[in-house]
Amino acid sequence: MKKFIVTVNGKKYDVEVEEVKDIAGEEKSPEETATKNNEVKTSAKSTPVEVKNEVKDGSAINAPMPGTILDVKVSQGQAVKKGDVLLILEAMKMENEITSPYDGTVISINVSKGASVNTGDVLLYVK
Repeated sequence: MKKFIVTVNGKKYDVEVEEVKDIAGEEKSPEETATKNNEVKTSAKSTPVEVKNEVKDGSAINAPMPGTILDVKVSQGQAVKKGDVLLILEAMKMENEITSPYDGTVISINVSKGASVNTGDVLLYVK
């Protein structure tokens, strides 16, 4: 174990870091371990993953920030107008209305109440 003192926002913390051992029991530096892991990841076969609710002929409405879906205000097949509230997204204890950028019809909803989303996640599709 190696000990370090790390300063975060002006506070000092004592931190212990454990060295990772290779399968053969040899000690590796963090850089060597990261390189070895990257080699394993890149050499592994990639398998295609099926995307749920993929819609090709609609426009995606993406999450502008990470948060939790508090409410879904629309349903699939519902007509919406520019400015209509589609979802309520809670981020940092603030409720944010996600509105439609244009007139159209909701063709797919990819989230549900209580779901956690990240910036850029597709929330729904409007056509």
